[in-house]
Amino acid sequence: MMLRIHDLSCARGGLPVLEGVSFTLEPGMAMILRGPNGCGKTTLLRTIAGLQPARAGVIEAPADSIAYSAHADGIKATLSVTENLAFWAAVHGQTGTGDAVAQMNLASLASRQAQNLSAGQKRRLGLARLLVTGRPIWVLDEPTVSLDTDSVVLFAQLVTLHLERGGMALIATHIDLGLPEAQVFDLRPHKARLPEPGAGGFDEAFL
Repeated sequence: MMLRIHDLSCARGGLPVLEGVSFTLEPGMAMILRGPNGCGKTTLLRTIAGLQPARAGVIEAPADSIAYSAHADGIKATLSVTENLAFWAAVHGQTGTGDAVAQMNLASLASRQAQNLSAGQKRRLGLARLLVTGRPIWVLDEPTVSLDTDSVVLFAQLVTLHLERGGMALIATHIDLGLPEAQVFDLRPHKARLPEPGAGGFDEAFL
């Protein structure tokens, strides 16, 4: 069980963004993606998660092994905290939500509708979805957005426990999560060369 990325190139809206990205994640490993805003972190994560095709290269991971968490929390406004987690557990063929509620400090909010949660509480609920997927590879895009300091620590503990159990995590973040022995992957050297205006495949909407 591992995630292997080899010579991957990806694009956004037809515009090349990254090229030549290669790394391997093995059980118990975390990797932090670094780079300035707009460098392609989200595009890379979406490509790895299978939400958009790669321009070139290889993504190797067991089927149904990746759980993806993006900027959107992925929750249903009229369902309660527990109902949201039960919904996502069922989608992934899992049962039980108690551990997720407890580990993300949501017990006091379990019966509250998601639409009545604060931004930080919604984020904690969105991250709790990871625990009910049963998937070993977590692909996370700025997971600490809207979290207060205590919740960031809570999330870091959650990821650490996931790694200790043999899971893997690929995380785009500017925050130091204090993950033990996490590797850092800098995307700046992999910025794609842009085609000349008018060349095939160039999207002028991104000028």
